[in-house]
Amino acid sequence: MSTAPAPQNLSLVARDLGVVWHPCTQMHDHETIPMLAIERAEGAWLHATDGRRYLDAVSSWWTNVFGHRHPRIVAGLKDQLDRLDHIMLAGMTHEPAVSLAEKLIEVAPAGLSRVFYADNGSSAVEVALKMSFHYWRNQGRPARTRFIALSGGYHGETIGALSVTDVALYRATYAPLLFAPILAPSPDAYLGAIGESARDHAARRLLDMRALLQRHAHEVAAIIIEPLVQCAGGMRMHHADYVRGLRALCDEFSVHLIADEIAVGFGRTGSLFACEQASITPDFLCLSKGLTGGTLPLSAVLTNDAVHAAFYAEYSAGKAFLHSHSYTGNALACRAALETLAIFNEQPVLASNRTLSAHLGKRLAALADHANVADVRQTGMIAAVELVRDRRTREEFPAAERRGLRVYLHGLERGVILRPLGNVVYFMPPYCVSTAEIDLMVDAAIEGIERAVA
Repeated sequence: MSTAPAPQNLSLVARDLGVVWHPCTQMHDHETIPMLAIERAEGAWLHATDGRRYLDAVSSWWTNVFGHRHPRIVAGLKDQLDRLDHIMLAGMTHEPAVSLAEKLIEVAPAGLSRVFYADNGSSAVEVALKMSFHYWRNQGRPARTRFIALSGGYHGETIGALSVTDVALYRATYAPLLFAPILAPSPDAYLGAIGESARDHAARRLLDMRALLQRHAHEVAAIIIEPLVQCAGGMRMHHADYVRGLRALCDEFSVHLIADEIAVGFGRTGSLFACEQASITPDFLCLSKGLTGGTLPLSAVLTNDAVHAAFYAEYSAGKAFLHSHSYTGNALACRAALETLAIFNEQPVLASNRTLSAHLGKRLAALADHANVADVRQTGMIAAVELVRDRRTREEFPAAERRGLRVYLHGLERGVILRPLGNVVYFMPPYCVSTAEIDLMVDAAIEGIERAVA
């Protein structure tokens, strides 16, 4: 018989550490790094059980676009729960799933006309990869089995999504399980030659992509890209010309373009979808995170009539896309997404974001000449600071020194959630933040950076 104390006699953190295995975490760290026990949230703030509160400067892994418990979304969920919670979407339908698909097609880049639902970002990428591969098979082109991905890109951590990810921290351990993509050099402006503009660097990388397609187009199903910002790879940013040129190359070589807007969609880059800034329509648009305003898991893959037609046949033809998730098109999640889109439609969200992002950029400008900052970059409501040992040579701090962790810990002291990506300190706050709250998170980051590099 167990002699362990009854759970009610332990703190929430102690109970957690006894049973929960957390994502993207070395659990041993919590012997020294505090775990936050959150009991409620409101707007941009998380409230802990010990009475402290924390500014959510990273939007709870980039999901919470309007702040926690937005009253419109909460009211919609309560109303929906009184009507319908969940049914399978095979052979059935419901109003929120249909209305959401209609609204997504209405606001998405022109030409996207079909919506396939899944549960999360990685699942959306899996759907797009499989759908592209299967399309070519149905078209009598079975040799098209490979994918081109960008160096430094991140698309999720399920097997297919991880296969087209090029971040060693996530990929290296599982490499024997993964298929091998064709990697193209990233248009990341930070990697440009001295004096080379972001636009010129993008043009040079398009030449590299053309060379790859000239060699491999016959075996390539699709190219996958995070438009404008490679997020989990270090908030790497590139010029919209690259996205525009990539669409032209995909058309020239008859290759699909998959736009992974899971993190950059829904206003993060300054437009509702990042692809808008390049004036292009991808063959597949993957959406999640901000889709439900950060309330419930849901993802969607939008594609066109030509792709849909390649699967539309008598069952005996064996062309159906037999991919499913138990909670596909969950009614509650779809209702949350509908309320999210209604907020974008009825309120000047993007205009407000322009004011907020300008203030964020102005505050971060003070770091541009810091001896340990190689780059301060921003696209819309995403900003990042690249910490280095020496800004002249761009020599990096060894990863084992965990300089970014020092910034995180200082942020907690100041009541701000900053969760750097290695030595990249980034900001992706919810759109409800005030300029004063932006000042708080930037001040905390600047102080944390001084401590981290000391």
